[in-house]
Amino acid sequence: MSKVWKIKENGYEGNSERLAQELNIDKVLATLLIQRGINTYEEARVFFRPSLEDLHDPFLMKDMDKAVERITTAIEKNEKILVYGDYDVDGTTSVAMVYSFLQKYHKKIDYYIPDRYNEGYGISYKGIEYAALNRIRLIIALDCGIKAVEKIQFAKDRGIDFIICDHHTPGDKLPEAYALLDPDRSDCSYPFKHLSGCGVGFKMLQAYCIRHQIPNEIIWDYFDLLAVSIASDIVPLKGENRIMTHYGLQKLMKNPRVGLKSIISVAGIADKPITVEDIVFKIGPRINAAGRIESGKQAVDLLISENDDEAVLHCEKINSYNLTRRNIDKNMTDEALREIEHFNGRYKFSTVLFNPSWHKGVVGIVASRLIENHYRPTVILTESNGFATGSARSVTGFDLYKAISECADLLENYGGHRYAAGLTMKIDNVTVFRERFEKVVSKTITPDQLIPQIEIDTELNLKDITDKFFRILKQFEPFGPENMNPVFFAENVVDNGNGRLVGSGEEHMKLCLIQEDEPYNVFDAIAFNQSVHFDKISKGLCFDIAFTLTQNTFRGNTSIQLNIKDIKT
Repeated sequence: MSKVWKIKENGYEGNSERLAQELNIDKVLATLLIQRGINTYEEARVFFRPSLEDLHDPFLMKDMDKAVERITTAIEKNEKILVYGDYDVDGTTSVAMVYSFLQKYHKKIDYYIPDRYNEGYGISYKGIEYAALNRIRLIIALDCGIKAVEKIQFAKDRGIDFIICDHHTPGDKLPEAYALLDPDRSDCSYPFKHLSGCGVGFKMLQAYCIRHQIPNEIIWDYFDLLAVSIASDIVPLKGENRIMTHYGLQKLMKNPRVGLKSIISVAGIADKPITVEDIVFKIGPRINAAGRIESGKQAVDLLISENDDEAVLHCEKINSYNLTRRNIDKNMTDEALREIEHFNGRYKFSTVLFNPSWHKGVVGIVASRLIENHYRPTVILTESNGFATGSARSVTGFDLYKAISECADLLENYGGHRYAAGLTMKIDNVTVFRERFEKVVSKTITPDQLIPQIEIDTELNLKDITDKFFRILKQFEPFGPENMNPVFFAENVVDNGNGRLVGSGEEHMKLCLIQEDEPYNVFDAIAFNQSVHFDKISKGLCFDIAFTLTQNTFRGNTSIQLNIKDIKT
C-alpha cells in the first residue's frame, strides 16, 4: 500500500537556531523540541528531566474530596468494598493497583471483572447483583461507568454507592454516583485531561495518601502498573502521563512487581531496557489475552500475585491464551479480507463486517489489522447474547466516535473516543447501520484521510547522526502519542553493495547505507516487509528513505541502526 509522506511544516528556523545555542544541541534536535511545544531552556529542562514534583494536586479533580471521604468512611465503618474494572489492560491494571493498595488498610475488599461474553463492557447488572448479594456497600469502578446512568441508579436503589474513576467521553447525562472522577467532565477543571483509567484511579489513591498523611513512596510503588496502562491505552505521552511512564519504565526494569516480572520474562525482554513499544507489543497483549480468551480476572490474579511460583503458573496460562489469540486473530483477519472482496468495492469510504461466528475477544484487533490492509474507518461485529456487538477503529485524523454517534438511533449502546469505540445493535440493524455509516463517513472524511500517511518530523542527513545526537534523542523518550519517535527523511542514499534480503520468506531487507560522496559514513539499516524495492536498490540506484533511529545489539556490540519506514525509488 503506497503511503503519502507528510513532512511537518518547518517555520522554526530562527527559533531552532536560538534554542540549539541555548541548549548546546544540534539544530535538528531543537526543531524537534519546538514541534513539541518546547521553546525555552526551562521548558526543555522540564521535558528532559521528568519530576514527580510536577504531578498535579489530585484534589483539583471534581469530586475527589467526596471520593476520599467515602473510602475513608467505608474503612472506618468496616464496610465491604468491591473494586470493579474493565477486562482490558487499563481496567485490569487499575483493579490490581487499587485493590492491592486498599488491601493494606482494609480487609473486607474484593474485586470484580465482568465477563466479556456474558456481561459485556463496563458496569453490568450482574456485577451489581453480585455486590448486593454479598452485602457490599461501596463499588469503586475503574476505566468504566461514565455512561452507566441506569445501572448506577439500579445500584443506588439497592443501597450501593459508586465511586466512578473513568476517562472516557461522558454522555449528555452523568450517572448519579457518590463521586464521579473523570477529567473529561465539562465541569472538571483538572489541568491534565488525558489520563488513562488507571491514571484516574492513581490520582484517587494519591489524594487518599495526602489526606491520611501516607508517604508518597507507598503509591510510587504502583508506577509499573500505571506505565503498562498508559502505554497500552494509547493515551498522549505528555504532561503527567510522560512523568508517570518515565518512572514506571524504570520500575519495570529494576524492580517490577512479581506478576509483571513473570510477563517480562516470558516475553523475552528481561535484563534489557524496556520501552513503551515493548509494553504495547509484548506485555499488554498478554494481559489482554486473558479477557479475550477466558476471563480478565485471571489477569488481575497475576498482577496482584506476591509469590513467584504462583505468578509463573498464572503467566503460563495467560501466555497460552495469547498464542490462541494470535491464531484466532490471523484466521479472522483472512476471512474479513475475503469478505471485503465480496462487497467488490461497493463501500468506498468505510468497512463494516458482521459474522456471527467470529470471536468477540478479537474483533478490535481484527479491525486494526484491516486498516493496515484496507485503509478505511472499520467496524467489526459478531453475535453475542442475541445482538451484533463489536469494535471500531479509525484512520488518522478521522473522528470515529462522532461518526458512530450519527447512527446512535440504530444502536443499543456505544462508547469510546476519536480513534476507537465499542458498539452493540440489533442484528436486524446491521445492514441499515452499514449503509448509514458509509453515508456519514463519505460526507465527513477528507481525501487525504483515505490514504495512509507517514508523518515526518524533519530532514536528517546521515553525516549528522552522531553518538551525541543519538544520546540526546534517547532523552526524548518515552515515546508515544503526541511524542512519537521522530521520523526523519534523507534523500539520495544508496546501498554500498552489502545489502541483502532477510527473513524466512526474504521479505525484509538488511542494508548498508551511505549518502552523497561519503563512502566511509556507513549506517546499517533494516526495512521490514519492503523487499519489493530490492532489485532497484541492489543495482546501486539512489533512493529516498523515511526512517527512525534505533539501537541494534549484536554479539555484544551496540550500534545505531536506521529503521526504514518507507522507501521512494
